[in-house]
Amino acid sequence: MGNETTVETFILLSFSHNPNLQIVLFLVFLMVYVLTLFGNLLIIVTVKTDSSLHSPMYFFLSNLSFTDLCYPSVTAPKMLVDFLSKQKSISYGGCMSQIFFFHLFGCVEIFILTVMAFDRYVAICNPLRYTTIMRRRVCNLLVLACWAGGALHSTAQVLLIMTLPFCGSNEVDHFFCDSPPLLTLACTDTFLSGALIISNSGLISLVSFLILIVSYTSILLAVNKRSAEGKRKALSTCGAHLTVVTIFFGPCVFIYMRPATTFPLDKIVSVFYALITPLLNPIIYTLRNVEVKMAMKKFVSRRIYF
Repeated sequence: MGNETTVETFILLSFSHNPNLQIVLFLVFLMVYVLTLFGNLLIIVTVKTDSSLHSPMYFFLSNLSFTDLCYPSVTAPKMLVDFLSKQKSISYGGCMSQIFFFHLFGCVEIFILTVMAFDRYVAICNPLRYTTIMRRRVCNLLVLACWAGGALHSTAQVLLIMTLPFCGSNEVDHFFCDSPPLLTLACTDTFLSGALIISNSGLISLVSFLILIVSYTSILLAVNKRSAEGKRKALSTCGAHLTVVTIFFGPCVFIYMRPATTFPLDKIVSVFYALITPLLNPIIYTLRNVEVKMAMKKFVSRRIYF
């Protein structure tokens, strides 16, 4: 490496260097983060305490909400601190940890959304076999498989980045550490690493998205044979799922299914799947689901009464 030195600290360039704009962004994202924590925690507690919601669909929903508690917590606290700091630095170890947990929770969310689509497919297309197929043990194993798959994916991501030498610029053109912007900083040829990251992250997002589209298309075709009430309920549930899937997977495919180049739009796009989707999940599932709304009203009224 000659006289080059290994990078031990990265500088996150964030969104803007304007102090006034950073204060505004701090307040906006702080509100988004607090609402995200509150909304997802409310769903978890509601599902846990209301016996009418002790079914596979709401079991997966509570697991999705738990993931949505963890997912933004990987990036949001550091980003909020950086808005108020002049030196927006992160250590090499902290950067690698952020990549690991960001991809862990992100991948788990992808897999849980896929499992939720499978659950709805069985419930609508094979209602007589639903309780037999979606037993509690099967549900637990599916969630465990989601976390195992997420751990394998995030481990692969970190190992691919840790094998690269960083000996030049340490300025990451992003508001958190992620694989694509770090690839552009490596002082070696990153073609193979970039291809592996695309196959690892991009294909997971794309294949899962296609599976979800096929599942919901089959559901919508099966719904046409139902009564008006059954059709309304199924469309309401599937509509909520499709909304979440579109908002989450669209930006993921845009970021991870292309070579490691940075565009000004990347930060804004990343905000959607890193911060906005975890906020929208509880809102979408609550507004589109009558049972969850009723259970939440009962839970809140009990707390107020006591």
